[in-house]
Amino acid sequence: QVQLVESGGGLVQTGGSLRLSCAASGRTFISYRMAWFRQAPGKEREFVAAISWSDGTTYHADSVKGRFTISRDNAKNTMYLQMKSLKPEDTAVYYCAAKPGSGYIGSVLGYDYWGQGTQVTVSS
Repeated sequence: QVQLVESGGGLVQTGGSLRLSCAASGRTFISYRMAWFRQAPGKEREFVAAISWSDGTTYHADSVKGRFTISRDNAKNTMYLQMKSLKPEDTAVYYCAAKPGSGYIGSVLGYDYWGQGTQVTVSS
């Protein structure tokens, strides 16, 4: 049974930092791309960042470039999202997801597996 379990969310002040983790289990993800999405109240789920599990190639949304960094630890089967210089508009539930093979990564379509989400709240 495939599981993606997020952790690390919380309440932080503007300008603060958080590191989210996504622990993956239940299958080999070597041919997958792993991603972070977020969803704020009343808004659609939006792409944040993605990483190729095999070679570590990363992709970041323009809104988080220079502030967020995605990474993975193959030995631990865990993906991370280091978030710095947080803003109130970063407040959302953050989800990790897994998508097989290649193809467009910026849409929720095509992602086979999702975690349950972790809340990030940035106070002003």
